[in-house]
Amino acid sequence: MGPIRVLLADDHALFREGVANILNAQPDFTVVGEAGDGLEAWVKAVELSPDLILMDVSMPGGDGLEATRQIKRALPAATIVILTVRDEAEKLFTAIKYGAQGYLLKDIRSQEMLDLLRGAMRGEAAITPALAGRMLEEFRRISRQVTHSAGAAENDEDDAALTGREQEVLSLAAEGATDKQIADALSISLHTVKSHMHNALAKLHVSSRHEAARYARHKGLM
Repeated sequence: MGPIRVLLADDHALFREGVANILNAQPDFTVVGEAGDGLEAWVKAVELSPDLILMDVSMPGGDGLEATRQIKRALPAATIVILTVRDEAEKLFTAIKYGAQGYLLKDIRSQEMLDLLRGAMRGEAAITPALAGRMLEEFRRISRQVTHSAGAAENDEDDAALTGREQEVLSLAAEGATDKQIADALSISLHTVKSHMHNALAKLHVSSRHEAARYARHKGLM
């Protein structure tokens, strides 16, 4: 098996030269091409079919994130690792979503970069511990948002499940009215009041009038 064939995409020629020298000094890497912007990166990738692409984010002529998305569509087997200056959570997650195997900052030491790139070629995530921590925190934030949204949706469904009469019965019960008083106020039979209350308790998954009344107060039904 030959060395890992690498395409470098960065708009700074001096940086590309430095990374190329580091990679070419290794027996298992060889730089086969360079690109100065996102469009050129896509053209060179299709032309050269590299094993690994080191991609900058901010480049003229199409940024690295869009180039990553387009290249992964054309060459799904290519491994792409973002190598950029800024630690930006939004771009980190966009890069991963578009198919990047890693996201490294340019202040990384050369040996750590080489180790992570070799790991990326084995299918591992090329992400430093600091960025991994950022990812975990973002996943926790997203999880909390999803849980909150699900709870809100469930409450909305509960509200929609209650009929108008059931809400009226709950409202009066929350004010302390007895079943008889509710029946008189709504001009319905005592049996009908009990039936509405039973149905409301079942729909709200509560077991007592007290819990139902607390729900009515919380939802502003009073």
